[in-house]
Amino acid sequence: AFGVIADIQFADAEDGHDFGGSRRRYYRHSLRLLREAVRTWAGESPPIDFVLQLGDSIDGLNARRGEAESALQQVLAVLGQLPVPVHHAWGNHELYNFSRARLVHTGLRSRPAGGSDGPPDRDCQAYHCSPAARLRLVVLDAYDLSTLGRDPASPRYQESLRLLREKNPNDDLNSPAGLKEPQFVEFNGGFSQAQLDWFDEVLKFSDENQEKVVVMGHVPIHPDASDSVCLAWNYEAALSVIHSHQCVVCVLAGHQHDGGYCLDSHGVHHLTLEGVIETPPASNAFGTIYVYEDKMILKGRGRIVDRVMHF
Repeated sequence: AFGVIADIQFADAEDGHDFGGSRRRYYRHSLRLLREAVRTWAGESPPIDFVLQLGDSIDGLNARRGEAESALQQVLAVLGQLPVPVHHAWGNHELYNFSRARLVHTGLRSRPAGGSDGPPDRDCQAYHCSPAARLRLVVLDAYDLSTLGRDPASPRYQESLRLLREKNPNDDLNSPAGLKEPQFVEFNGGFSQAQLDWFDEVLKFSDENQEKVVVMGHVPIHPDASDSVCLAWNYEAALSVIHSHQCVVCVLAGHQHDGGYCLDSHGVHHLTLEGVIETPPASNAFGTIYVYEDKMILKGRGRIVDRVMHF
């Protein structure tokens, strides 16, 4: 069993709204909802084995207020009360607050120290591990290709900006207006070819060893589990890797605060979790997933609905 939560986006600030001004964001209450989640997970029986934090743990608002470090420490302190590992995806809001170089030295770097667990490019924060027999977790770095958090002089920044400008001619690179591929906005990101090649090798290993694989990353990769604006830039390439193997049973993501779900044509479940940040204080948005030989059962809390996902 493991816990799942997405888009906490904590800031010690009064309630606000999203970029469009239409959706309420409960910045301060999000930490209280996280505490409730941690208390629930700590009391689970049988106990959970780990937690997946699907990214955007703190809000970009913190950077403008000079409170990024303190906000992150408050979130990590709550998660640190758990006696089990927490696996963190990096989202766009982490990268509004910190450079990638800085994030490596925070508690949000959950990649194991072992050299064989991630891609050869040590800057890419993808990794895999086996939390139980014949079960593998793959954490993808959905901002491996991105302008966010990177030194503008770096080759990866230049490559990402070139791709973004090629697909998005708008003055505001966060605007999808008029785009044929509306996912090409700056608040999304993508997967380098090196990460995709590594991902392919990991899934090949899992196929050969008859493992079930759960994939997590901040940004959704299936258009039926998200709106078109919140998908990874090259989501089709990631799907192509997954569909060339038999082992992946579920892909978990955040980023799209309304959540989403689909069972794709290859029998893979795509679950996008509702965001804590837009959850009213009287509700919540987290869940516990129980893994069986032939299915996963999501027990949702608050906005998260219960779901049975058969393999």
